[in-house]
Amino acid sequence: MNSDFTLAIHSLTFLALQPDRMSTSEAISESACVHPVRIRKVLSMLKKHGFIKSKEGTGGGFIFALDLSEVNLWDIYMLTSEGALQPKCPDSNERCIVGANMQGVLFSIFLGAEEHLGEYLKNYTIKEIVDLVNKCL
Repeated sequence: MNSDFTLAIHSLTFLALQPDRMSTSEAISESACVHPVRIRKVLSMLKKHGFIKSKEGTGGGFIFALDLSEVNLWDIYMLTSEGALQPKCPDSNERCIVGANMQGVLFSIFLGAEEHLGEYLKNYTIKEIVDLVNKCL
């Protein structure tokens, strides 16, 4: 899993908590403590896939485009991190039974792990993340 996953969830939650107004990438980046360029990259990806809308110019910014219950964490994972759990295997000795087969064996194990992760992440929507954040108040 990479930081784009957490930054996307952070950004969507930030926008969800302000449903009636546009938010700037600067405001979101300040909340996430990252450079605005990093947030803009994530926001661009979210916009491209229809999660958010944007408006340029004065009073512009970003706003959530969907119902909060429609977006689950698996959607975000698939967008930002698909395949991140795949093991990185160095080149191995193909004449050795272990070296010749390790990558395939580990790949199938981690593919199964990613499927289980997906089933778990599908249980959490952005609405539930917003609810959990609000409980912290």
